[in-house]
Amino acid sequence: MRNKLRNGFLFVSLACLLIGCSADLSKQLAPSTTAFGKINQVVVVADKALWEGAVGDTFRYYFGSAYPILPQPEPIFDLKHFTPEELNEDPVRKELRNYVILGDLDQKSSSTSQLIFNDIGNENAMQTGNKDSRRTRVGHDKWASGQLLIYLFAHGNQGLIDNIRSNFPAAAKRIHKADLVQIEANVYQKGENYKLKEEMLSSFGIDMQIPADFFLAVNDGDAAWLRKETEFLSSNIMIHKVPYQDVSQLSKEGIKGIRDSLGRKYVSSEVEDTYMRINDVDLPMFTKQIELKDYYVLEARGIWEIVNDFMGGPFISYLIHKPNSKELIFVDGFIHAPGKAKRKYMQNLELIFSSIEIP
Repeated sequence: MRNKLRNGFLFVSLACLLIGCSADLSKQLAPSTTAFGKINQVVVVADKALWEGAVGDTFRYYFGSAYPILPQPEPIFDLKHFTPEELNEDPVRKELRNYVILGDLDQKSSSTSQLIFNDIGNENAMQTGNKDSRRTRVGHDKWASGQLLIYLFAHGNQGLIDNIRSNFPAAAKRIHKADLVQIEANVYQKGENYKLKEEMLSSFGIDMQIPADFFLAVNDGDAAWLRKETEFLSSNIMIHKVPYQDVSQLSKEGIKGIRDSLGRKYVSSEVEDTYMRINDVDLPMFTKQIELKDYYVLEARGIWEIVNDFMGGPFISYLIHKPNSKELIFVDGFIHAPGKAKRKYMQNLELIFSSIEIP
């Protein structure tokens, strides 16, 4: 059976950053404006010489690196740089949502260093050593409500470079978390499809918050295919139950086999003798173990293609070991959006996947 695919200023320390600490470590102000800005946009505040040198290169290498497995490269974050002087030239520049402030505290006359001294206090800043975890602070709502500010600083350029390297994962996680509110508002702008939610729970034992603009294309008892279609985007979710036999299924080869079998059975284009498969020749398929509400999940990311046609795009798959049963639940999301940037659409699918529960 086939379905055709169409063309108050708050600070927390680094330790709190890593464990999600919510302690308020300084005073809260009350900005009168609300922050705005695009999802994945980061404003970097740094002196010009610092940004154009090795520190800026290191920052761009990590924060501007490629988002995982897209057909055309897109960065993890879109970076915009201002010096403190440029920041003060236009009040709107202080009303964006996500900021990273980079400072070499050995340059005491630097305007960025002065900004850091003023915000976190001279004593806290000057206690910083090259191996001190306090080289990072997180602030909120400095110039507008809804702002996130991450301060990365050290004594000397090398210390700052090391700081960027070691704290990039935690900082990136914090920025992505701050963006989730806006992503969720976009994904569920029209609400949830409760009818589909109940059908997936009844048919496959999976509870998922499905956006209202998805519809059911296929449910034959073996697999379900949920779709969202616009003039430029096809966003798809497939759900499938697999009998659990042995641990070899929870492997790169196992998840690839499941996805390719579903692609061959259900997905084609308008051209004869076409079907979907993973293309791990042009780009590798990556797998990793993740935790999802205490479930064991094997995640796979890669790109798909339609054999005998010129169609393709990114996908993300979850293979979930259903607790206390002999079943695996396979959930796959894939995008077809020719000529469009795809990062945001994959993030939308990731948000939907994060809602998965298996009662």
